[in-house]
Amino acid sequence: MTRVALAFSGGLDTTVCVPLLEEEYGYDDVIGVTVDVGQPESEFDEAEETAEALGLEHYVVDAKEEFADLCFESVRANATYQGYPLGTALARPVIASAILEVAEEQGCTGIAHGCTGKGNDQLRFEAIWRDSDLEVIAPVRELGLTREWENEYAEEKDLPVEGGGGGKWSVDTNLWSRSVEGSELEDPSYVPGEEIYNWTQAPSGDTEEIEIEFDEGYPVAIDGEAYEPIELIQHLNELAGAYGVGRTDSMEDRMLGLKVRENYEHPAATTLLNAHEALEGLVLTQEEREFKQLIDQKWSKKGYEGLVDAPLVGALEGFIAETQNRVTGTVTIRFEGGQARAVGRDSKYAAYSAEHASFNTETVGKISQEDATGVAKYHGFQRRLANESIAANQDEEVELATDGGEE
Repeated sequence: MTRVALAFSGGLDTTVCVPLLEEEYGYDDVIGVTVDVGQPESEFDEAEETAEALGLEHYVVDAKEEFADLCFESVRANATYQGYPLGTALARPVIASAILEVAEEQGCTGIAHGCTGKGNDQLRFEAIWRDSDLEVIAPVRELGLTREWENEYAEEKDLPVEGGGGGKWSVDTNLWSRSVEGSELEDPSYVPGEEIYNWTQAPSGDTEEIEIEFDEGYPVAIDGEAYEPIELIQHLNELAGAYGVGRTDSMEDRMLGLKVRENYEHPAATTLLNAHEALEGLVLTQEEREFKQLIDQKWSKKGYEGLVDAPLVGALEGFIAETQNRVTGTVTIRFEGGQARAVGRDSKYAAYSAEHASFNTETVGKISQEDATGVAKYHGFQRRLANESIAANQDEEVELATDGGEE
């Protein structure tokens, strides 16, 4: 008997895939796998109810801890893509790995997803799955299905789905972020209302300050209370979201080259990334900060691609880990006007001296202010030489041209 494991959400796409995998691909048995990375409970209820109506053997895997750990690694790498924190991208390899593990445990010879051929998720899932010997199947992509066709097919087969696939917007939610796309949002000029948001309130004039503690780049406590990663993220999502923190409206460039409009909510991610970067600014040297920006950009790109297990990422994380040894301390964050601003930071590893930087002290340790005179004279020396050379040659060219004109 041939079996195939399907990444199953209970929505239109994955529900339609169940009979298609049997009819079009000849599988005797289809099992559904849903992976918990922090979605709302209602999504699991929908998946369970749909699986039961289909008579589908259904597995639910809790991967929140693994996902939260990866999110915290992304904080140490200051990971963003085109201005927003990575969320969906980081969740996909965690989900794919969990589904693959179930597929192998259950003796499957195939593994399938309901992604289209236009998005990023097909690439992120398959990057993990193609490390195995299982047949990788993408019915929606391979059969060129449209939502209209799927709705008609579901009605014809009397499949347990609601027309439209579960709402006006296409929403993806996990611990770290909530993305909203589709419908009127596909028009870049459309201005969405508050109805698209769920995690964040409209920014108001209210303010609040909190203190976030880091240990070697990892967030560990809020206002002196220690939290495990999952609980810390959930607490901050609620706290920062109440002040409208973490909204992004982005024109995103996908891996296949398509430009799409995405709206995101990520209150905890925004808060932690801002706090972490502020603490790095206090403890890292100028050279470390400048070079780490390059490292962080590379890490973020691989994270966006769903390739967080690439050898390059391991090498990047070696450098990141070395710098994070000193990213220990606290940051005071102020929530106001939809922003999470760092307004204070403290660390025993601070590469900073208030006495040396103060306008009220005459010297910098054993260095007097007069010692800077020589530095000031040399500063820009090559620029002056170059500009003098350029000016002299321009004058010569003008003189030659003038002389030639008189002849």
